[in-house]
Amino acid sequence: MPTALQIARSVPLISRSGQVLSCNGLAIEARGPHCSLGELCSVETADGVLHASVVGLREDRIILMPYGTPHGVMCGMPVRALDRSSDLAMGPGLLGRVIDALGNPIDDQGAIPWEERRSLYSDGTAPLEREPVRDVLETGVRSIDALLTIGKGQRVGIFAGSGVGKSTLLGMLTSDAKVDVVVVALVGERGREVGDFIRHALGEEGRKRAVVVAATADQPALLRAQSVHAAHAIAEYFREQGKDVLLVVDSITRFAMAQREIGTAAGEPPAARGYPPSVFGWLPRIVERCGKWRDGGSITAVYTVLVEGDDMNEPIADHMRAILDGHIVLNRELADRGQLPAVDVLRSISRLMPQLASRDELALARGVRASLAIYERSRDLISMGAYQRGHDTALDAAVDCQPRLEAGLAQSPEETSTRQGAMDVFATALNSEREAET
Repeated sequence: MPTALQIARSVPLISRSGQVLSCNGLAIEARGPHCSLGELCSVETADGVLHASVVGLREDRIILMPYGTPHGVMCGMPVRALDRSSDLAMGPGLLGRVIDALGNPIDDQGAIPWEERRSLYSDGTAPLEREPVRDVLETGVRSIDALLTIGKGQRVGIFAGSGVGKSTLLGMLTSDAKVDVVVVALVGERGREVGDFIRHALGEEGRKRAVVVAATADQPALLRAQSVHAAHAIAEYFREQGKDVLLVVDSITRFAMAQREIGTAAGEPPAARGYPPSVFGWLPRIVERCGKWRDGGSITAVYTVLVEGDDMNEPIADHMRAILDGHIVLNRELADRGQLPAVDVLRSISRLMPQLASRDELALARGVRASLAIYERSRDLISMGAYQRGHDTALDAAVDCQPRLEAGLAQSPEETSTRQGAMDVFATALNSEREAET
């Protein structure tokens, strides 16, 4: 709990105030007080006190984005600076809890004991202070462990349209990944999905080592965007204690949408598909907060990217693909065929797999990819019944091992797997191919 000295330091010694000039949509414009970007203010309304953050400056005026709905805001109402920026209470007591973007518990388990408060925003880390990613992270998902191996400290994206099994895959990762702490940011989700994820995806055992930061779709844009920063700050707190942390953000696209609302309200000009330039500045700053450090601990980040209409080249997807260390694509056609998780191995890649996997493991992954590619090129021919055995030995072998490969790629949420077990499954499938060739 906070000490008397900590409480005293949190109280501003000088009062700075101004007044509301206008309220347009989500933005409140005020003359004074003199504030810096990101500083917190309180706005008196007819319904009580509303907290807001400074998101823009314009001559002698400030633009505020409220943390709640601006009902009851009237021109001339007082605006007071709080002399602090957004921060969060940190401590081991966060484990097993569900909080909102402000750090308030929303799980009906009482107050959360804390040791320190820290800013939601990080200054970043010098490139040479980072350690190379050398240790494999076992996720418990066969298709990832064997064919798209990721390491502790890697940043990867899951690219998927709606209804392709993204939440199911995230549940498998958060429950089976070999890490010390799991931090989950649920951004812009429906309230029902938050409860379902906690009950079914995490479960009782998984929840004990997890911290969930939830900002539902009905909450203001500022809270939805801040939930992502809060989750990264929590992950950094546990990483500094030498923990291996898995950070899951679902989804970074909804963060970008929230930041678009904030930027538009602050007067930023729209750029690609209405996203202002600040969105594309925030994304790399967020991603670079994750990795592996010399002083111990790591943050492995998994960002889900919603692709509208399965368009992999929409602005957010294209930008994230460029700044991540790999991407996992979920394919709607595979999901329709019953392969869950619907990981499209041929369109996915882990950029660090060559330095994480052994020569034999890389050869196995290349063999599986080659067999899948040969079969996919001739899938229509096979479906029409025009395929005749004996004309192409490579295709014959791919056809023979396809059932075993599809069985290996499919995995129920309740099924657990080790990395070695995943390798054995795909090695057995390829051996059946070689036997067919002979």
